[in-house]
Amino acid sequence: MSLVRLLGFATLGCGCVVGRYREVGTTREVAYVEEKGKTCDAHNHRRNHTLPAERLTPTTMFPVVAKAS
Repeated sequence: MSLVRLLGFATLGCGCVVGRYREVGTTREVAYVEEKGKTCDAHNHRRNHTLPAERLTPTTMFPVVAKAS
């Protein structure tokens, strides 16, 4: 288990919400399905599972604007 930093969220066309994270100790980015869309038929879009982060472009991501203290 590693520490990750939230980079942003995106809503995919199927309705799934994906969070993009960067591992603190490395430059590796991962994307997790936070919520599955109600009409999503994609088998690989399962809640709390990873997606290839390179398929999510930065323009589709909503950056985090506030930091938790």
